[in-house]
Amino acid sequence: MAWKTKLIAGVAAAALTWPAMAAADEATDARIRALEEQLALLQGQIADLKQSTTNNIAAVRSDATTTTVSLANGRPTIATSDGRFTASFRGVFQLDAAHYDQRAPGPLGTDFRRGSFGDAVENDRARDLNDGANFRRARIGIEGKAFGDFEYNFLYDFGGSGNEEAGKISAAWVQYGGLPFANAKIRIGAFSPPGGLEEAVSTNGSLFAERASPSELVRGIASGDGRTAVAFLANGDNWAATAAITGNIIGVQTFDEQTAFVGRLSFVPFRRDDSLIHLGVNTSIVINPAASGPDVAGTAVTAIRLRDRPEIRVDGARLVDTGNIDADGLTAIGAEFGAQWKNFYLQSEYFDIDVDRKGALGDPDFAGWYAQAGWTLTGEARRYSNATFDAPRPAKPFDLKTGGWGAWELGLRYSKLDLNYLAGAPGTAAVAGAIRGGEQEIFTLGLNWYVNNVLRFQAAYQDVSVDRLSPGGTAFVTGSTPPAGSQVGQDLTIYSLRTQYAF
Repeated sequence: MAWKTKLIAGVAAAALTWPAMAAADEATDARIRALEEQLALLQGQIADLKQSTTNNIAAVRSDATTTTVSLANGRPTIATSDGRFTASFRGVFQLDAAHYDQRAPGPLGTDFRRGSFGDAVENDRARDLNDGANFRRARIGIEGKAFGDFEYNFLYDFGGSGNEEAGKISAAWVQYGGLPFANAKIRIGAFSPPGGLEEAVSTNGSLFAERASPSELVRGIASGDGRTAVAFLANGDNWAATAAITGNIIGVQTFDEQTAFVGRLSFVPFRRDDSLIHLGVNTSIVINPAASGPDVAGTAVTAIRLRDRPEIRVDGARLVDTGNIDADGLTAIGAEFGAQWKNFYLQSEYFDIDVDRKGALGDPDFAGWYAQAGWTLTGEARRYSNATFDAPRPAKPFDLKTGGWGAWELGLRYSKLDLNYLAGAPGTAAVAGAIRGGEQEIFTLGLNWYVNNVLRFQAAYQDVSVDRLSPGGTAFVTGSTPPAGSQVGQDLTIYSLRTQYAF
């Protein structure tokens, strides 16, 4: 019976300790559950942190690579959000129409009006310049940035002077702008280095349809569209400088290419919110003229020729022309002046052109200058940028619904280009070394209507006077060269209208 007593005692003891043991196990389980919940919470926080980090990285990467598309002023532009890569599409068409009011043409044997030397077509046309219309410029291209510090521009042109062309490169260049001083840039390719006040402004924003004749002639010496070049450009708040080495124009092939230097320095000595004064100097130096044949023992002809048209290009005939001058080089120096006061502006340039002629004949010296003024009737001011005066932007673009009529601008210009050297008196033979290139004077009155930022119309009246003596001989090669000293120039008036759309 003793064992029964022990069994009963053990069962009784177990019964008495069971609640305590059960309570201890429950406490342990509770702690384990609490730890498991804390671990689960921590794992969730870690997962949230990982996801947040992943999202942030993706967002940063997205911001750096997302592209935006805009159409400001009708110009399609694609750009990354950081601005390091951009591509803007450019386009312009300029349709010119003109009427040449001149004396009726007569036979070549009695009507002595002439164009370029040795050009039968121009000499025929000089007596009856072509009324009509042509696309002066029809351009399409793209420009932008790459990797932030590099810029590029490619522009192709199908327009022309007198006749549209099959197409040619107007500009194709790349530029580095990461130099650490003076907003300096290095550009290489095909372009027109800014070599003067009028030359530097885009034709999209010029006061008249064409640059003043003296400026255009000097521009053609060593600058001009499609000119191969390498240039250094820099500017500050009130100054700008350019230095460039240039070669031939693309598509013009010679035995040896021309080598030239184009430089310009300008500054603004006075500036206020609504007024400024611009001063500048420029130069074009032909170091080595293009050779027209192989240079055998220094006998190659290196011709320099200066000629120009009236200040509209519906007809392509040149009415002043020096002919070919066998030369070692040329130096053109220009002086610039510009001023602006509110919606009135004035600019002028003077050019002196010295040709270093080969041989014992004297070195010819030519000159030209112009002065022009613009007054915006609707109050907008021309924009001064890149050391030149660009077109005003209409404050109220044309819109019949809102009553906006765009911007209206009056323009006035006088230009004179003198390509004579020892020309002598009418009716006389030319002396040795004389150059009878002619003297051209043009008075122009114009009216511009800026419909909006992309569309404008330019109407102009030109009074043209060309005083030019025949050198005699076979200079014109037309079968009937006017006698030496006879007048081959003419007086005429030109009425023109340009329609321009540019973005």
